[in-house]
Amino acid sequence: MENLKRILRIRKKKKDAKAHVELGDMYYHGVWVSQDYTAARELYLKAAEQRNADAQVNLGVMYEEGKGVRKDLQQAIGWFRKAAEQGYVNAQNSLGVMYRSGEGIPKNVQQAIEWFRKAAKQGNSKAQFSLGYMYYRGEEVREDLQQAAIWVKKAAEQGEPAAQFNLGVMYTRGKGVRRDLQQAVKWYIKCAFTIILLLLSLLINLRG
Repeated sequence: MENLKRILRIRKKKKDAKAHVELGDMYYHGVWVSQDYTAARELYLKAAEQRNADAQVNLGVMYEEGKGVRKDLQQAIGWFRKAAEQGYVNAQNSLGVMYRSGEGIPKNVQQAIEWFRKAAKQGNSKAQFSLGYMYYRGEEVREDLQQAAIWVKKAAEQGEPAAQFNLGVMYTRGKGVRRDLQQAVKWYIKCAFTIILLLLSLLINLRG
């Protein structure tokens, strides 16, 4: 009964974008209501039209994955861009990924770097690693090992396992940083522990 009252209270807030997102999330995940992607999309759309960045990203994900709608990467990119231009960090990283891969959009490395940099400066570890790795490999940009080390280290310090491993490699080879085998071992161990914790979490969720 309390759950039903909660849903009804949210529904009454017809012009409240956050309420639309909350109710949309309930339909999207099937929490307290039957899962209904169509209902979720309609609610997200109402909120997105009010410039709610969470709703814009959620719509982007639905179009990217084809959940409740026909898969449409152009629509996904459009919604991600709206959120990214409002400073929504995950949308900025998503645009970077799509520009880098050329998925659903013409490949544009400079645009990828621009969006990764925006997200990285806001502390997104995945964007930080992507930016650092592109500089490390000289992936269609001028190789810059100092910039690579800066961004890879920031991502590693946030627990990004790929960044931790690659920082270990950089210390092993002395690329972008002074060669230091003790530091290399430290980051390899951190990477191993991070992966173990991720696997344990996955196993717990599977058993739960």
